Amino acid sequence: MSRRLRPATIALPVGAALWAWAAYALWNATHLPSLDLPQLDAHRYFSDSFLERSADYELFLGFLGLIGSIALVTVLVLYAWHGPRLVRESAAGRVGTGMLLAMLGFAVVWLAELPFDLLGLWWQRRHDVSHEGYLRHLLFGFLGLGGTFVFLCLGIGIMMGLAGVMRRWWWLAAVPAFVALGLLSAFLSPYLIPGTEPLHKPALEQEARTLERIEGTGESRLRVQEVHEFTDAPNAETVGLGPTTTIVLWDTLLDGDFSPAEVRFVVAHEIGHVAHDDVLKRVGWLALFLLPALGLTAYLTRRRGGLAQPEAIPVAILVLAVTQLLAAPLLNTAFRREEAAADWAALEATREPTAAKASFRRLATKSLSDPDPPFWIDGLYGNHPTTMERIAMAEAWEAPAR
Repeated sequence: MSRRLRPATIALPVGAALWAWAAYALWNATHLPSLDLPQLDAHRYFSDSFLERSADYELFLGFLGLIGSIALVTVLVLYAWHGPRLVRESAAGRVGTGMLLAMLGFAVVWLAELPFDLLGLWWQRRHDVSHEGYLRHLLFGFLGLGGTFVFLCLGIGIMMGLAGVMRRWWWLAAVPAFVALGLLSAFLSPYLIPGTEPLHKPALEQEARTLERIEGTGESRLRVQEVHEFTDAPNAETVGLGPTTTIVLWDTLLDGDFSPAEVRFVVAHEIGHVAHDDVLKRVGWLALFLLPALGLTAYLTRRRGGLAQPEAIPVAILVLAVTQLLAAPLLNTAFRREEAAADWAALEATREPTAAKASFRRLATKSLSDPDPPFWIDGLYGNHPTTMERIAMAEAWEAPAR
């Protein structure tokens, strides 16, 4: 006598296959030529003293991150076990009590990460990477949590509301809701960056417009963020979507240490992100992460009555934190590919491999970044190719020209 297959038994492998196809398509949406990168010796490009100092600097931060993650998970396990007892007498209603537990969980996470955050700042100050004071760091860090706090409350409200209606399958409706929030956040992000002003360098702006035509993009807003008071490290980033697309250059990139050709290459790299729609791809990776993460959350909160019940919120926070930690190395692999593709686009646009290599070296030396870090540090925390890999790409681009 044959047994009838349950719908969930069929849906799971079909859903997994569709998820794998979407991940494969999103991965291949970033076009990167197949390159045989040369094996380079970091000592050819950096002094022995810098290599030793940068290795020690990043090794400490790597171990600090590992210990901090273990501490965070430990604290969240305890909160998931004991948290519901804290609001047993709550009169805030089902969703209100759930939000209260989420707020408490948010405070637990902040307190668990605070010692490691301050220790990391101490290490950065000790190596002259950061000049930020501890009090200011605490104050502005706390104030900066406001956006995260609002998003958390909104997210918990959405999940509990959907769980109250759809029961076990709430997570399928929650994913598009969170993707919509991610798109909104990406659209508004340029307006949430503090201390920015227009780029008052007509020559650089004209060069940017020329590079945009070469790389096939529209005109993006160009902004400068003032950070020199707190750090000497240079940086640039691309934020926003559509009409809000903005390239933000730190003022430490424009202080005269970088040559005009090196700055031009950095700008071309950011325009490469715009040309490749990398901000939109990040939202796509968010959706792919949320599908299994929220599905696992729905499954593991059943013993607490499902996410419709406030007692399940501490478990949900634990599951989401652990899945984020586990997914980070995989997501970083995709992000490194996007950064490598932007490097290649900048090389094609500027055709200045010497300036590219010089900018990579200067970015590393001013940020005290290990040019060739251990595999585990690069795998866990590296969302860019290593400095030596980026230099090797410039060498590979230059080889046919020779």
